[in-house]
Amino acid sequence: MNPIARFFHWLKALFNRGMDKLEDPEIMLDQARRDMQQALVQNRERAIQAITQRNKLQQMVDTQTAKAAQLEKQAEMALKQGNRELARTFVREKQSIDVSLETLRASLGQANETVEQVKVAISRQQDDIRKKTSEALALKAQWQQAKIQSSITKALEGLSFENEFESSYAAAKERIKDKMAEAQARQEMFGTSVEGKVMAMQDQAMDASAEEELAKLEQRLGLAPAASEPVVTTTTTSPGAVEAELEELEKRLNQGQGPTPS
Repeated sequence: MNPIARFFHWLKALFNRGMDKLEDPEIMLDQARRDMQQALVQNRERAIQAITQRNKLQQMVDTQTAKAAQLEKQAEMALKQGNRELARTFVREKQSIDVSLETLRASLGQANETVEQVKVAISRQQDDIRKKTSEALALKAQWQQAKIQSSITKALEGLSFENEFESSYAAAKERIKDKMAEAQARQEMFGTSVEGKVMAMQDQAMDASAEEELAKLEQRLGLAPAASEPVVTTTTTSPGAVEAELEELEKRLNQGQGPTPS
């Protein structure tokens, strides 16, 4: 891979890592809470501006109302003094103010209605932020629980309770069986070997000796039957055979002595 390709792969890895971090639920919930609070602050500022304009309208209405009332009193005083023309001037001016007052009062009514709506909306937004904050805390707890469960699952992935050691166990068991069979075969062969026969002969000799000692003990105790007299057999030899054996003996003696001195 050339250096340029490696560089782009590196940038891609950094981008994915950054996106994974940005998409962390806790970070997303905190950012959402900050956005909602910022929106609430901006809405409050707009509401303050709207209320300020409503208050200005109210001041204008109050000023014009007071001025209209003053003009009416001045017109009354002018009539009382007999100055009808001056009274007419005050009445005309009051009528102009009354016309503008109608417009101002209509605008003030709309402003009051708008301000009340804004107040209700801000109150609802505050309630929604409190609700979302509580939900965010619950979601964070669920996220932590999910991460813990995932960690536990990853930790248990390498565990196996079924056949992990079955092959080793079976191989050891089979080898032990083979060794026991071999030992039995060797023992069986040992019984038929030369050493086995020698040991068998030794056992027989020991049995004969024990039998002889047992017989002697029975004789001393008088429990064995009386021993029978041994039968002596005599072998008769012919005179020719004796003479031949005697001559052979003399020859051996003469050969052992060598020549006789003169």
